[in-house]
Amino acid sequence: MPEPLPSAAPHLRRLFDLLADDAPAEALGAVSSQARGDGVPADELAEVERATATALRIRGALRQHRRRELQLTALFDTAGDLAASRDLDDVLKAIVRRARMLLGTDTAYLTLPDEEAGDTYMRVTDGSVSVLFQRLRLELGEGLGGLVAQTASPYATPDYRTDDRFRHTRNINAGVLDEGLVAILGVPLLLGSSRGGTGKVIGVLFAADRAPRVFSPDEVALLCSLAAHAAIAIDTARALADTTSALAELAEANAELAEANASVRAHSAAMQRAEESHDRLTDLVLRGRDVTDVAAAVAGLLGSPLTIHDPGGRPLAAVRPDGTGFAADSMDAGWLAEAAEESRTGARAVHRDGRVVCAVLAGQELLAGLVLHRGRPLDDSDRRLFERSAVVTGLLLLLRRTVAETENRIRGELIADLLTDSGRDPAGLAERGRRLGIDLDRPHLLLVAETAARERLAPAAMRYLFGGDIHGVSAEHAGAVVLLVEAEGPATAGPAARSAAAQLGQLAQSPVTVAAAGPARGPRELAEAYGEAARCLRAMRVLGRTGEGACVEELGFLGVVLGNAQDVDGFVSAALGPLLEYDAQRGTHLVRTLSAYFGAGGSLIRAKDELHVHVNTVVQRLDRIQVLLGRDWNEPDRALELQLALRLHLLSGTRPTGTR
Repeated sequence: MPEPLPSAAPHLRRLFDLLADDAPAEALGAVSSQARGDGVPADELAEVERATATALRIRGALRQHRRRELQLTALFDTAGDLAASRDLDDVLKAIVRRARMLLGTDTAYLTLPDEEAGDTYMRVTDGSVSVLFQRLRLELGEGLGGLVAQTASPYATPDYRTDDRFRHTRNINAGVLDEGLVAILGVPLLLGSSRGGTGKVIGVLFAADRAPRVFSPDEVALLCSLAAHAAIAIDTARALADTTSALAELAEANAELAEANASVRAHSAAMQRAEESHDRLTDLVLRGRDVTDVAAAVAGLLGSPLTIHDPGGRPLAAVRPDGTGFAADSMDAGWLAEAAEESRTGARAVHRDGRVVCAVLAGQELLAGLVLHRGRPLDDSDRRLFERSAVVTGLLLLLRRTVAETENRIRGELIADLLTDSGRDPAGLAERGRRLGIDLDRPHLLLVAETAARERLAPAAMRYLFGGDIHGVSAEHAGAVVLLVEAEGPATAGPAARSAAAQLGQLAQSPVTVAAAGPARGPRELAEAYGEAARCLRAMRVLGRTGEGACVEELGFLGVVLGNAQDVDGFVSAALGPLLEYDAQRGTHLVRTLSAYFGAGGSLIRAKDELHVHVNTVVQRLDRIQVLLGRDWNEPDRALELQLALRLHLLSGTRPTGTR
């Protein structure tokens, strides 16, 4: 009896064990080699190799999750440190230490302006080994830090020594060389952000490596968020120090300034209230609460209803002063953008039309707008509280977006497998979807989107799903962006495509064309829906319907005919060219007459009623059409070709010549 062939099962179990032990990638890759050496049959060996590739992807996703968790933990620890300390030195040390931890760099440091000396000096460093670097002083405008301070914008360089964007000096180059720094990222510490750098820059926060490194947009955004939080903490520490000094001076003159005592007590109470409010908001962050909880806290403290809107005006939260929620209408996006821009430019909350608005920012990006519904402006203490709540809201939104983007990338792998190989393992795909929170057995709409600004479309799709009540996932596939969206109620593909095209176009700041199909359920139906949507998108491209949304049913039989990108302009010109040219030169209505005649089923009476002319006029025009097109223009085959050309001429966006 022949000896049984080796099985793949032990090797598959080995993969699971290595994943559970967080083994290195080399150990996972060695499993397929071991299986090949053990003589596993070819079909089972192929399964082991596919399982190895899947295990490597899972390991990468798990490591990315752990990295995100470490970053979020570091941000929460930072908020705790800043909330617990009011000493400026302790605050600055906590900022620099957390900056180095967040980005995993060799060193981090912070510079502050010396207003008396008129230059900038190294205030705090972490991970530095060079005394020369630690004592470095810079004239205003010098080096990378000078550019950051002048523009109020973050700058990064993979190799400072060869980067000619900055004003290099012998003093700075000597310090950087002595420290051994190569890659440097610098972000401004701003009391509010503004376009053009008109906000008040109170320092620059740096993270640097001693080897070349490209800092990702996520790393820049995280450091900007820390810098924004740190700037408020520094401002609070300075304000408390100033208040303490002011109270000491006022206490010495208490006998002569009796009236001033009341003002001092009121100011002290306001500062204490501001400090307590700041601690309360920070506590919400540390306990992992969301923007609705922040809105409830601020609405209660300020005694007015508060709403939070995304950049498109859609409400993210709406709370009354008693903590109860209410249904808020979408806000005019243009009005909100103008108010947010005024808030960004002035680096403070603004009062407009009976509402107080504060921009919620992450670096230069507008994340949302805080709207306090009250008729009178805020006093200084309440305004500062309102502005602090915008910083906290921005931190929560950025953290939530970071988590959502990570989840969407992992789910996007499922979408890619669904569209490329849905028939291989439908049950396995459905089970993977359930583990990722996507029930493929529920009805979904399949949307395919494209735009000329391809690099902006994927982030726009993420914000489209993240910022509203839409439940779905997006992924880049075959040069387009595919969105799998749950079909709520009697959802239809056409309206969903038009809504997505409008909102994605606004987010991407470029016309976005969207084709939709469905609802469909199950891997096979969803893959078929993708094929239908892709064909519809090709037809829309041929028809020149850029920036619109549609489904195959709305295009009718033309959607099927044009799915393979036929030459529409050439076909229309070949069929109707003589009539189009005749109408254009003489101002006649032959194209419209032919369309009305076919639309009336060949009835002269109905055609003349449609055209509002005498029947003899219709006959005369048809005679002219026969002269221009030939005697066979009304034969079945030729008539079908002419009707198709007329329909294409209409759908391509140009009405027939001579229409009224």
